[in-house]
Amino acid sequence: MARWHDLGPAASFTLPVTPRKAGKVPLAVTRQGERLCVLSGVCNHAGGPLGEGALEGEYLVCPWHAWKYHACTGKGEPGFEADAVPAYASRVEDGRLLVDLDSATPRTRAPHPKHPLARPVERAPGPVRVLGLSTTAMDLAHPRYSTSDALLEVATGFAASSLGAETRTLRLAELRFRHCEGYYSKSARACTWPCSITQMDPEDQLDRLYEGFVHWADVLLVATPIRWGAASSLYYKAIERMNCIQNQITIANRVLLRNKIAAFIVTGGQDNVQAVVGQMMTFFGEIGCQFPQFPFVAHSRGWSAEDMERNVEHVRESEELREGVRMLAARAVHAAQVLLGHEAEAPHSIARGGRKAHHLLVEGGGPGGDPP
Repeated sequence: MARWHDLGPAASFTLPVTPRKAGKVPLAVTRQGERLCVLSGVCNHAGGPLGEGALEGEYLVCPWHAWKYHACTGKGEPGFEADAVPAYASRVEDGRLLVDLDSATPRTRAPHPKHPLARPVERAPGPVRVLGLSTTAMDLAHPRYSTSDALLEVATGFAASSLGAETRTLRLAELRFRHCEGYYSKSARACTWPCSITQMDPEDQLDRLYEGFVHWADVLLVATPIRWGAASSLYYKAIERMNCIQNQITIANRVLLRNKIAAFIVTGGQDNVQAVVGQMMTFFGEIGCQFPQFPFVAHSRGWSAEDMERNVEHVRESEELREGVRMLAARAVHAAQVLLGHEAEAPHSIARGGRKAHHLLVEGGGPGGDPP
């Protein structure tokens, strides 16, 4: 028997898509000219609100991840017809739009292979793995010397040659990836793991960062220049996309990063080292990382040092800075060994060289630029 429900005056449905509820059932009412159709208001993919979507031709587009359904039949777009949402019989009577809740067509979901990043997080046996992340934004076509990238190379090289670690380096400037597009701001559930953009766009290359951070590395060595008192713009562009990692903790009680160490290399011609590192430590702590003792090495000649060629020259020639990042790598690898349960004697003493060599190397004047 039909169970008709009054959705209101038919003339009130003036928009291409209008959300409505019939009791507790969420619906999406679509208008194409004079034709009104009623679909389920819940998307198959992640439960997105179809009633807040938009029409593209004959298809209703989910506002969360752009899955498409025929506005009247509920079937998926061509090639995905088996992904269908319920469609309801409806009619206009005495100027009112009525829907039959017992007439729903079946909701069907075609099998979709899981994204490779969605596999269980299981550490494979082997030595400590160190992933270097360079966030400097240099012109790849006309490469120049980067102080943060150069010191990162020293640290990862030392980890491989002297600490027995496996190493990889990712340079964000070499990856083509989209900005975070605010799926979390639509709904926490719209920000998925893997990232919504990664799932939708096979050309987006941030999957390499996710693979390294979540599935491969034990140690994350992050290097950044200081730009106007903050980390590089590429650093922020990447970590905004990493909200999907932290979001799994809050909405699914799923911790993706376990037993991972994060350490930092910060260089620049400006001050604000402590603020830059403070933000980085807060973020990486919130996504599940631990830190070694004295978790960063930094270099700055101060706000008034405008002769940047001297800054580059100093970093090129400074053995103290090189020793500092080598010991940073040693402390990070040692901490990872402890977390992984196979602590071994560190090949180099982490105490050698004193606090200045291992923690903070700051030269020059300016507010906050005095040596510790």
